[in-house]
Amino acid sequence: MELVNQSSSGRFILLGLSSDPYLKVFGFIAFLVMYFITLLANLLLMIAVKINPKLKTPMYFFLTNLSIIDICFSTTVVPKILQNTLSKDRSISLPDCAVQMYCHLAFGATECLILAAMAYDRFVAICKPLHYNTIMSKKTCICMAAASWTASFTNSTIQVIYTFQMSFCRSHHVNHFFCEMPPFFQISCSDTWLHEVSMYITAGIIVSLSFFFILISYIHIVSTVLKISSSDGRHKALSTCASHMIVVTLYYGTIMILYLRPRSHSSPDIDKSISVLYSAVTPMLNPIIYSVRNKDVKGTIKRNPMKQSPQ
Repeated sequence: MELVNQSSSGRFILLGLSSDPYLKVFGFIAFLVMYFITLLANLLLMIAVKINPKLKTPMYFFLTNLSIIDICFSTTVVPKILQNTLSKDRSISLPDCAVQMYCHLAFGATECLILAAMAYDRFVAICKPLHYNTIMSKKTCICMAAASWTASFTNSTIQVIYTFQMSFCRSHHVNHFFCEMPPFFQISCSDTWLHEVSMYITAGIIVSLSFFFILISYIHIVSTVLKISSSDGRHKALSTCASHMIVVTLYYGTIMILYLRPRSHSSPDIDKSISVLYSAVTPMLNPIIYSVRNKDVKGTIKRNPMKQSPQ
């Protein structure tokens, strides 16, 4: 399907986070540090899962998926931010913009679904422990992950094609630091109502249903935990869910504010701040949150360098 020629040069100008030179320097350093930590922390977590037999469980299978998503999610956005911060040319070509939007939407939606799968894993582990290995078999886990990736990338394809069918004759200056759907509605001279409804519906299906699935899972988990007689047992059961609950709150909170909020209540500056949180900050925090609260992961990371040292 042919995309509409948006301008004589076929390029958009990303206005970025700020025009203040001091804030640009601070922003460059902050994003560079966050990106480095994101890559390092997620790679270390993936290596720990790979080399430790104790971590060959469904929860860590999904956690590995989450680490891959976080690396790709951050890589889709942050390198372009760093480039635009240093360069006077902040333009991006139409194909590059479409690819960035496609990847950002796809990885973002996949993370929503993988987090829902992780909630189901915790539900089965706590509420149906005797049937855990049967229900959460390797085949089931692979099917759940494959379905999450396939559904998300299919949805992203439809949304991106639909978005770039609009005409952008008002301006080609995008008040954002990467190509995301909401800012493009603001510069379009087409009727964006159907496009916005489509975005809200798909976001509602993926984000809201995933969140409600997580919520229902945790209602059952809490109900089961309250029936445990010993306080140590209750604490141990809930501690296995704590990291997941923190990550879900961070990620779903920002996504819902951005994509399920009426356009009349949107603000470019607020939208950019929210986008920073879930595009750069959350991928950095996810592996740290899971590692800090997990003795097996921390132990593996600490022990492995010692095993590699010469005897």
